[in-house]
This record gives sequence, structure tokens and C-alpha cells, in this order.
Amino acid sequence: MNALIPRPTREIAPGAVHVPDWLTPEEQRALVTACRAWASGPVPIRHTTLPRGGVMSVRTVCVGWHWSPYTYTRVAGDVNGRRVAAFPDWMVRLGRRALLAAYGDESAAAAYTPDTALINFYDGQARMGMHQDKDERSAAPVVSLSIGDSCVFRVGNTETRTRPYTDIELASGDLFVFGGPSRYIHHGVPRVHEGTGDPAATGMAGGRLNITMRVTGLTDTES
Repeated sequence: MNALIPRPTREIAPGAVHVPDWLTPEEQRALVTACRAWASGPVPIRHTTLPRGGVMSVRTVCVGWHWSPYTYTRVAGDVNGRRVAAFPDWMVRLGRRALLAAYGDESAAAAYTPDTALINFYDGQARMGMHQDKDERSAAPVVSLSIGDSCVFRVGNTETRTRPYTDIELASGDLFVFGGPSRYIHHGVPRVHEGTGDPAATGMAGGRLNITMRVTGLTDTES
């Protein structure tokens, strides 16, 4: 949902850039349609069980590579044993556009080739604890897209899960990219603001979709 008062692009920390209202309503609806298709399979959306038995409150579906704590495989052995949906070329192009919007570096954007996406769905009660995205072998930036209800996004530091951190709001259509010195920042979602999305604009009745594109650095021989 586009803000009535434009919000400026802002570097929260070196390499961590928030670009508000980046996705158009049409792009948001197209992404919602694609995510709904992936959520139904071949590996369906699910609550991920962590190694110590905890269950994540978000529901997750993967594209390109399947993430299960804390590794990537082509086949979802912890769900149904099927190969995950392929990562589409149009998402590579979207990731490159996103990197260009955040960093303004055409050569870096042209070289960016994400090969997986983790798609998390948050209902009003879902949360994401502070964590690092460090299961990838590549240190290429992470591209994060938000659709639906807004949330509090906590941008931390690379050393600890605790302070110092900065809380920002991510609204529908927002882009957040973290790479370079901020590639391994701790980050999380302590709260989702229910009812703040625009169903007419997104096609979502409620909840929040977060799509994070990454470069695994893996090859099929390692799957």
C-alpha cells in the first residue's frame, strides 16, 4: 500500500537499505498469485520444525532450494520427499532490479543471480526471533520483499542478538536489502500489525508475506 506521504529510501546500516513502496500493486498481486501456487506444492507450505523440537510460528515454502534448519537441498526430505519448485528467471530479474534500486550499482546488480527464495507467511500471531541468514555459502546480498500487513522489523548487529538494534516498519510493497558489512546482521520480526494491509491492492485478505531471495553458492552435485 503506497503511503500518502512518500517515505524516503534509507540506509539503516552500511549495506542495509530500506526502499519503501518499491513494488507496485500489480507486482504485489502477481507475487501473491505465484506464492499461492508454490504454497500448494510440489512441496507445500508448512510450519518448520527446528532441531530441538520447536515449531516456527511462520509458515514457509521454498523455491529453487529447500531450506530445512540449517541446510539447503533440492529435495524436501523433512516434508514429503519431493523436489521443490524451480526458481524462475523472472525472479532473477526482479532480484537484480531490487539490488539496483537499493545500491545503485549496475555492475553488481547485473551479476546478482539469486537461486532460492524463502517465502514466509505471518498471521497476526506469528513472530520471527533474532537470527542471521548464514546457511548460504555465498555472501551475496539478501533481497527481502514485504506484501500485506505491515510489521516491526528489527535490524540488529552482526555480533549479538541483543542491542544495539533499530526497529523500522516494513509495509506492503517495501524492499529491504542487506549485504556487504550488514550481510550477517541479526534481524527479526517481533510484531505484525494485523489489518494494516490493503486486500484490494494485494489480493490478500490478511497476513504478511515476506519473500527473501538469496544466493546459496551451491551446485546440483551438492544437492
